[in-house]
Amino acid sequence: MKKLLALLIIPVLLLSGCGAKSPATTSSTSTTTKPLTTVTLMLDWTPNTNHTGLFVAQEKGYFAKEGLEVKFVQPSSSGNVEQLVATGKSDFGVSQQEQVTTARANDVPIISLAAILQHNTSGFASPTSKNILNAQNFEGKTYGGWGLPSEEAILKALMQKEKADFSKIKMVNIGEADQLTSLTKDIDLTWIFYGWTGKEAELRKQPLNMIWLKDVDPALDFYTPVLITNEKMTQSQPELVRHFMQAVSEGYQYAIKNPAESAELLIKNAPEANPDLIRASQTWLSPQYQGDAAQWGQQKAVVWERYAKWLVDRNLLPKMIDSSKAYTNDFLPKS
Repeated sequence: MKKLLALLIIPVLLLSGCGAKSPATTSSTSTTTKPLTTVTLMLDWTPNTNHTGLFVAQEKGYFAKEGLEVKFVQPSSSGNVEQLVATGKSDFGVSQQEQVTTARANDVPIISLAAILQHNTSGFASPTSKNILNAQNFEGKTYGGWGLPSEEAILKALMQKEKADFSKIKMVNIGEADQLTSLTKDIDLTWIFYGWTGKEAELRKQPLNMIWLKDVDPALDFYTPVLITNEKMTQSQPELVRHFMQAVSEGYQYAIKNPAESAELLIKNAPEANPDLIRASQTWLSPQYQGDAAQWGQQKAVVWERYAKWLVDRNLLPKMIDSSKAYTNDFLPKS
């Protein structure tokens, strides 16, 4: 899940001509004799608890009930989710507000349909033995990340806010190295998603201190991850999008109410993942899906606008985006 932090660099499988097709061969999981419409859904990373509601919708027959056969596509090194969804090579995808914002600022026509998590569950993690409790403690320490401009900007903003000297933190690129192992060797802090890496640290009995991004600055409490499609899909096939979102919403509602059962459904679809990690992560993450929102998936203009402005103010975005075109709540089920 580390790559969720990257801006438009998450690799995914390049598909040819895999847009929505109807009619398609009836799925074996279908609860109806009617032909199903086939759509593709591209993940941003290997199956994890951010995706649980999607696999619940598949396993519980919610997609089939809405007349859909959903083909899950996992990432590889041939492209990125945002580009492939924008060009219709995948109908839907899992992305993040960071990528969508950058895409919109570069006139890439993708749109966020729902926030999978209502608040940012990531932050800067460090071993408790390092006693890194605030940004002033970053001085003289080594940060391990991916060399992204966003990382440097956030660290700099946090340190400036607490009157610490950014020039005194060492930045190194740890690439694909295991973050938790790196924290025991050559780095002092790194950026993690607590719902996955933090829970893994607990299983490894590796205690961490956390400085949450949402506490650093309200602008950094952005939506990550989100579900996306392209503008053409919302305009030409709005009912298909509505059926897709109905099923997905039911999947996440089930995961909110039934974390243990949902974890087992994800384990079935994530054979390479640690089952104990999935169970621990799901217990922690299920309440985070909807959080304090009135409805799962709901997005607010202020969240999109203040993050984009934060980037523009730091010259990390070529121009301010029109937030009304970056996201929509119109396809969420009506309560």
